[in-house]
Amino acid sequence: MGHNSPDKQVRMPRVLRWLAISAGTLISASLLAACSGASAADGGSGSGSTTITLYSGQHPQLTQAIVSAFEKETGIHVQVRTDDGIVLADQILQEGSHSPADVYLTENSPELMLLTQRHLLATLPASITGQIPARYDSPTGNWVGISVRVSALAYDPSLIPSSRLPASILDLAKPQWKGKVAIAPTDSDFVPLVGAVIASYGQQAALNWLRGLKANSTQYADDESVVAAVNAGHDAVGIINQYYWYRLRTELGTGNTHSKVYYFPDHNIGGLENISGAAVLTSSAHKTAAEKFVSFLVSAQAEKILAAGDTYEYPVRPGIASNPALTPLSQVNPAILSVVSLGNDLPAASLLQQAGLT
Repeated sequence: MGHNSPDKQVRMPRVLRWLAISAGTLISASLLAACSGASAADGGSGSGSTTITLYSGQHPQLTQAIVSAFEKETGIHVQVRTDDGIVLADQILQEGSHSPADVYLTENSPELMLLTQRHLLATLPASITGQIPARYDSPTGNWVGISVRVSALAYDPSLIPSSRLPASILDLAKPQWKGKVAIAPTDSDFVPLVGAVIASYGQQAALNWLRGLKANSTQYADDESVVAAVNAGHDAVGIINQYYWYRLRTELGTGNTHSKVYYFPDHNIGGLENISGAAVLTSSAHKTAAEKFVSFLVSAQAEKILAAGDTYEYPVRPGIASNPALTPLSQVNPAILSVVSLGNDLPAASLLQQAGLT
């Protein structure tokens, strides 16, 4: 939780990985593991029982809670490899049809879209995808959504009153915001936001916005650092996904939380809804067991585990209430882009490089 969270992976900048993919120069799997500090946790393997391998870019605590419940219910063992979602996507791209992974779980849809485009994800049965509203699923049936988060601002009310917060995320590139903005341009969650600006306003407008942000902002390594900086009064506002602020508050306590979270109004793209999803690999040697695990991920039991934890993401299964600490998603009014419009992050990564933010 928060900026000292143990489940934030040490990794090379995610944007650089996307650029490597787009240039056709994938980093070797061994180098990825060495640079990213990838870890493996074996869920156990009983004699004669099935074991599947999960590549998980989700929070390790949440993943382990769901895996434990699944193993108890089914007797199927899950070996978990945990790392940043893009590191694992690169791993799968490198391994191709020889990947040992059976299931891939990640926090942002662009990785899933890229793997779909490379024909590395199997088609899921309708019995799985039909459990979740279609807007959270792959349009081609290759993955299923399990949760969502919303882009937002953390802000320090002692430095800026709520009445002066921007109506649009594009406003943060204007001269009056110079020296007031914190961003983490190479964090896993920033790149899809750039993709959303591209989809909504075009590449040139997105590039101009990024250049303005660079001039106005202090850049940090990750969103944990951004929310911590705002909470400490170093920056007036910071671009984050909302769950980072809630996790910081849980870590520090209400009395030590001096910042607040702000949601952009009127479905502004600054309030982008981000989908976390899961898929079965085409190369899986245990497709039946892998599908059972993905089906469990979208079950009421697993969605309740997600809602009860301190990851502060919104479950997507109908009828499952989110963590009561969260502002209801219906009141947040996020910007909703189709996963096709949001794409695979490669154009966004290219613009970040052009703007000098990588």
